[in-house]
Amino acid sequence: MAHPDTAHARPEGISPHALGNDTLLHELEQLHRTRHETFLYGSEEALKRHTLRTGQLEAEYLHRFPDRLVTAGRTRAGARARDAAARAEALPE
Repeated sequence: MAHPDTAHARPEGISPHALGNDTLLHELEQLHRTRHETFLYGSEEALKRHTLRTGQLEAEYLHRFPDRLVTAGRTRAGARARDAAARAEALPE
């Protein structure tokens, strides 16, 4: 079965601008899932292309969804609060 965006295909992939929201998110999920394996076992060229493509797709996602949900625990302040709570919990009573 042909990819629905085959007309926009290029050797470096379909333009992030041409992807629908669902496809963009799917592509990002696949890249994030394969990152570790590419980093450890991919050729230098494969790692460069993976890094470039991930950056392109992430930039497009952020452009489309600038107000995306940010979990408090994934911020510096949230991480510091989590660390402080863990330290306080580890103190003898």
